Amino acid sequence: MKWLTLAALVAPSQAALRFGCSTLTIQRLDPLVEPGKAPSAHLHQIVGGNAFNATMSGDIGEQGTCTTCTFSEDFSNYWTAVMFFKHPNGTYKRVPIMQNTALPNGINGGMTVYYTQQDFNSNGNVKITSFKPGFRMVVGSPTATKSSIPGLKFVCLETKGTRFPELNDFPSKPCKGGIMTVHHFPSCWDGKNLDSPDHQSHMYNTVKEAFNPAGPCPASHPVRVAQVAYETLWDTTQFNNMWPADGSNPFVLSFSDSKGYGTHADYLFGWKGDSLQRAMDSSCMFQACENGRPLKSQAVNNMNKCTVKNMVNEDIDGWLKFLPGQGADNHDMSGMTGMKQ
Repeated sequence: MKWLTLAALVAPSQAALRFGCSTLTIQRLDPLVEPGKAPSAHLHQIVGGNAFNATMSGDIGEQGTCTTCTFSEDFSNYWTAVMFFKHPNGTYKRVPIMQNTALPNGINGGMTVYYTQQDFNSNGNVKITSFKPGFRMVVGSPTATKSSIPGLKFVCLETKGTRFPELNDFPSKPCKGGIMTVHHFPSCWDGKNLDSPDHQSHMYNTVKEAFNPAGPCPASHPVRVAQVAYETLWDTTQFNNMWPADGSNPFVLSFSDSKGYGTHADYLFGWKGDSLQRAMDSSCMFQACENGRPLKSQAVNNMNKCTVKNMVNEDIDGWLKFLPGQGADNHDMSGMTGMKQ
C-alpha cells in the first residue's frame, strides 16, 4: 500500500481518508463471526467506537459515546488477529503494536484506516456510496491454507515508512523495523444485503492487488462503495535476537497460523448519520478532511482515553504456555468453518 507515492496519482476531485485509530481493546471477542460468544476462539485487536461488545446490532453510529479514531463521527469497529512471537522453548509472547509514522504522535497502538475511491485511481465518474447502518463484512479466513486473496499482505519494514515489497506470508528473516500487516477489503456491494452467511458473499472484489485500478463492478454487485483498508505495524524488533537457529519463522497469528495465509480482518460500519457519504462526496485528502472540512476530528488524547471494559478477563501478556483460546481451555476453530478460503 504505497500511499507515499500513490497519493500523487489521486485526482483533485476525489476524496481519500487516511486516519489513525488507537487501540480500543485486545480481547477474545468477535461479534461478527461469533456473536454472543465470550470468549471467542482467538484474540483480536479492536479499534473504533466504544459500543463494541460480544453482540452488536442496529445502527452502531447512534450507540457509541466515544471512539478511538481521528474522526469523532466514526463509531465503526475495525479488528484483526493479534501477532505473537513463539520462543524456541514453546512459549508465546504478544507482539506490541506501534504507531504508523504517517499519523500524529502519541497514538496508542491501533492501526491506520483508509477509505478511498476505487483503489486510489480514477473512479470513472461512478458515485461512491456510503455503507448503510448495520453493514458488516470480513476479508480473508483463518482456515485458509494458501494465499489466494488480493490485498492481504505482509511487509518486512526497514523503517515505519516502508511499504514494499508486499509479501503473501510472513517474512523469512528478521525485519529491522518490524512487520506490517495489510488488509484490503472488496469495494463492490450487492446493494441489498447488509451481511451474508459467510460475511463475504454480499461483496465482490475487482482488483488484483492493493491500491491498483479497480475494474467495473459486476451486475451481481453493482454498487461501488468506499475501498476500506487497514495497516497494522507490529514491533517485532525486540525478538530479532531470539530468531530460531534453523531460520524458521517464529511469528504466529493468534489462531496458531505460522504461515500468514489465514490473515483476515473484520469491519462493522458505524459512521454517524451521513458523515461518510459527505466525505466521499467531497474533494478532501487525508488530514485536509479534518476539522470540519467536512468531518469533525479529535485530539490524540481523546482517542487514547476511549476504552471498553474487559469482558473476558484472561492473561494475554507475559510468556504464555498456550495462545489464548488455543490450549488448555480447548477452544477450536469450529465457529469459523462457514468462512471462505
